[in-house]
Amino acid sequence: MMKGGLAGLMKQAQQMQENMKKAQDALALVDVEGSAGAGAVKVVMSCQHKVKRVMIDASVMDDKEMLEDLIVTALNEAVAKVEATSSEKMSGFSAGMPPGFKLPF
Repeated sequence: MMKGGLAGLMKQAQQMQENMKKAQDALALVDVEGSAGAGAVKVVMSCQHKVKRVMIDASVMDDKEMLEDLIVTALNEAVAKVEATSSEKMSGFSAGMPPGFKLPF
């Protein structure tokens, strides 16, 4: 009886791993946008943390320090959105896991 239970558990773990891989592949196709300065700087990033595009309005080009700060803010917002989107999409995989268990991403 113990052997059958272990085999079932292993099969369940393998299925969960396959489903997680599919979800991660789907997330790779999702893009988010972070912005700063009322949209003066925008960053488009994939849910794999790859920056795809940076858009800068000409009105902020004259102030280097401000532009640098806006880029940092837009990037940080995009990263936060990636993490929120990933967490939302992957939250179903943590159901039934022991308390405090963290998925590897």
